[in-house]
Amino acid sequence: MDAAKLARADTVNAELDRLISKRASQDTRPGPDELEPGYVESVRRHNARRSEEMRAAWCEYHQLQAERLENVAAALAAGHRATAARLREKASP
Repeated sequence: MDAAKLARADTVNAELDRLISKRASQDTRPGPDELEPGYVESVRRHNARRSEEMRAAWCEYHQLQAERLENVAAALAAGHRATAARLREKASP
């Protein structure tokens, strides 16, 4: 790179750093007492709805997981009963 391009890149980087620093020093977010009441209520409703959706999803997950585990346990138990029956048959004279 020639000297002019390097100088331009340095200038651009310095300007970006200045803009980032300026933006970071400005706290433009309103405090809780500055928020619109309608917005606060909207956020509360959204959070409540999302919480209910998550509760329902977890409920469904655990219900389905319980059914899967019951099916696996039943299959395992049936396999052990069959093995025990075969072993009893071989032991009988």
